[in-house]
Amino acid sequence: MSVLVGLCLALAMLSAWVAALALWRLTTPLQRLHTVTFVNVAGGAAIVLATWLTDGLTPRALKCTAIWLATLLVGALLSHVTGHALHIRDGERR
Repeated sequence: MSVLVGLCLALAMLSAWVAALALWRLTTPLQRLHTVTFVNVAGGAAIVLATWLTDGLTPRALKCTAIWLATLLVGALLSHVTGHALHIRDGERR
């Protein structure tokens, strides 16, 4: 394993730990929702970068990228719906 791949994977692990600490530190559910998005973006990007550094331009690297992009889109939709539900639960209607 090359040094750059190891650094990418360490960055993915670090983003998960930072999000775990943020979940413990943040107070409201809406604030905590941001940590999930952070792990999805930062951790996923680091893993995709590690895949590209390992394989180069291969079908496996393209599949990993496509899965990450799909996860970003679905994650954004779920975060939006969850945030809206939290606002409704707290009595804040738009």
